[in-house]
Amino acid sequence: MKFGPAKYLVALLLAAPLLTGCLERGQPTMVDTSADDDAFCRANNVAVGSNDYVNCRKNRDVQRGNANARADRAQRNLAEQMLNNPTRP
Repeated sequence: MKFGPAKYLVALLLAAPLLTGCLERGQPTMVDTSADDDAFCRANNVAVGSNDYVNCRKNRDVQRGNANARADRAQRNLAEQMLNNPTRP
């Protein structure tokens, strides 16, 4: 019983969903937070386009970057601690 190229096509179709997880490369999907930042800055009665509005948006961006850096640092510290102090049964 000979299937020819159809056998390889079926195998590829079955393996493709498993391989798509490899494409992520550990980077999370970027989330658009501009609407949240805009709502936060407008809630402080700041006119769009003014210097105060630009500073508010910049501060929000810096705060988000700092939070991401803290999370990354905590993850690295945990990994390093686990590597340096293995638990042996």
